Amino acid sequence: MVCIVPKLLDNLHLFCVYITGELLKVLNKFYKRKEMQKLAADQGFDARLFHQAFVSFRKFVLEMNALDADLHIILSDICNGAGHVDDIFPYFMRHAKQIFPMLDCMDDLRKISDLRVPVNWYPDARAIQRKIVFHAGPTNSGKTYHAIQRYLEAKSGVYCGPLKLLAHEIFEKSNTAGVPCDLVTGEERTFVDPEGKQSSHVACTIEMCSVTTPYEVAVIDEIQMIKDPSRGWAWTRALLGLCAEEIHVCGEAAAINFITELMYTTGEEVEVHNYTRLTPFSISDKAVENLDNLEPGDCIVCFSKNDIYSVSRQIEIRGLECAVIYGSLPPGTKLAQAKKFNDPDDHCKILVATDAIGMGLNLSIRRIIFNSLVKPNVNEKGEKEMLPLSTSQALQIAGRAGRFSSVFKEGMVTTMHREDLPVLKEILSRPVDPVETAGLHPTAEQIEMFAYHLPEATLSNLLDIFVSLSQVDGLYFVCNIDDFKFLADMIQHIPLHLRSRYVFCTAPINKKQPFVSMCFWPLTPPKNLKDLVHLEAAHDVLDLYLWLSYRFMDMFPDANLIREIQQELDGIIQVGVRNITRLIRATEAQAPSPAPNSKTPGPKPQSPSLRGARVSRAQTSKEEKDRTVNTSLSSRLLQEGLLTPELLQQLQKEWSKDNNYSASFRKGTATKLKKNK
Repeated sequence: MVCIVPKLLDNLHLFCVYITGELLKVLNKFYKRKEMQKLAADQGFDARLFHQAFVSFRKFVLEMNALDADLHIILSDICNGAGHVDDIFPYFMRHAKQIFPMLDCMDDLRKISDLRVPVNWYPDARAIQRKIVFHAGPTNSGKTYHAIQRYLEAKSGVYCGPLKLLAHEIFEKSNTAGVPCDLVTGEERTFVDPEGKQSSHVACTIEMCSVTTPYEVAVIDEIQMIKDPSRGWAWTRALLGLCAEEIHVCGEAAAINFITELMYTTGEEVEVHNYTRLTPFSISDKAVENLDNLEPGDCIVCFSKNDIYSVSRQIEIRGLECAVIYGSLPPGTKLAQAKKFNDPDDHCKILVATDAIGMGLNLSIRRIIFNSLVKPNVNEKGEKEMLPLSTSQALQIAGRAGRFSSVFKEGMVTTMHREDLPVLKEILSRPVDPVETAGLHPTAEQIEMFAYHLPEATLSNLLDIFVSLSQVDGLYFVCNIDDFKFLADMIQHIPLHLRSRYVFCTAPINKKQPFVSMCFWPLTPPKNLKDLVHLEAAHDVLDLYLWLSYRFMDMFPDANLIREIQQELDGIIQVGVRNITRLIRATEAQAPSPAPNSKTPGPKPQSPSLRGARVSRAQTSKEEKDRTVNTSLSSRLLQEGLLTPELLQQLQKEWSKDNNYSASFRKGTATKLKKNK
């Protein structure tokens, strides 16, 4: 008996494998039949929906412990040659309607999600004949200046910019010029009238512009961002929907043809003004190669905070002081660091920054130095990938050198590494890729109409269904909604009306840090990098509170108190960033000492032009000078809790892939350059 049981089990296992194999054959035969696909299409299935429904049905059949009796009999008959695969269709439809309840109201849903004519969403704008003026030119060409001059001359106007810093700059410039102007961003409302009455002019972030208020002049800055995978919808909405007699758009010449074509659908002609750069900039024939070769007015551009930390630490080792600017810093801190770098009386003559300097900051830069030519990017599917800089991105950053208003009347651009220089020259020599599509995003009203037909669906499911059914013509695309869905899933358990839920999901939450501890009172300066990162995240949380306070005043009533705390926190972060190299040293001190790298080149004699900019401090030890830029940063971040071992493994894979890609990219480009010669 003991010997018989294992044999029976083996036979039973083989029988189950056989039955599963037969079922797979039957189901796949059903899926491939053109007649079934046509029947499904008649029921409202497109190819993608039919495939999704079939995958779900196949999983249901193969993994269900006990199938319904009628389906079990049908499948058994087919497997035994007593039935036809077409007999599966009613059961397939029954399952499909359970997982896709919208099948019963498909026609209505298709009409709601039809995005082919977004110009009709804005009847107020279509009721007037608008004049469209395109100010086209590179960075530092005066294109925005000319648009703003017309804005200041008008009886009423709205400025729409991509950043809070830009909106704030126009707000101050307008009021300084004697033109009363309000400021409206997601987190801030500033009315210059003491009684709170709205001024005739307003400077706002582009998502906050009103498409119902009439203006004489509207300015839309950085119009090429209409193609942005995440935010492009805001530029589309402003361009199609603003009720202004004149719409002045500013941006790259690569967007002229597309904007002209887009405006053709509204019946409006585009008047183009072309501008050239006001000051020259050139590409250096030599790479910097060593931080000892830095000069006053240099800006080293990195594409990660880790590189920012490492480079600034190495600069300090050489007895120099540098300013630091990166994206997650509060606006006040960025402005303070920019002021420090620009001040001719300050010892700080070097700037280390990410591409956050590309917009919104006036900086006195003589030379841009690219530390890398590969940066992280989020594609249309919301996936993070490492890509070489585009020509548009490289020009946007390089153009910050030698700006018209700075002390340097001529700019220069180069790379840190010798092998990157020919690649940079090749990138900058290419024409900018033309803008070809504009972003769209489901509106709250459209999602509410979907919910009427699908009352049991979650907000995240409503969005998935909307995008899967949406139709756009060749001029548009649906923006990435992953961040929106992330927040929708996060708050699904909270009882909220759909409109409130939708608004919450548009809030500026950092997906990388969805949970932040706010137990840090009283405020104290950061002691290490971990403290600084935490304070930056806390500042974002206070920003979020202010954002919500303007939309749910009863639920978030303490905006004034939060703003006071945020101002104090901004000051504390400024202290931390001013002493960032001390924070890096403190972080290093808490980790095991890294082994010195014998391959690191020793410091060269200091450039005479920088000797006067040396920070007065004790001579740094030789061992500290020999420490490499990249040593043990990962281990320090692990020890500080800023990285998990799993995340580190993922990053190492990405870095390896990035390095391989970068090497092949450089090699391929060098080969191409030789062939061209």
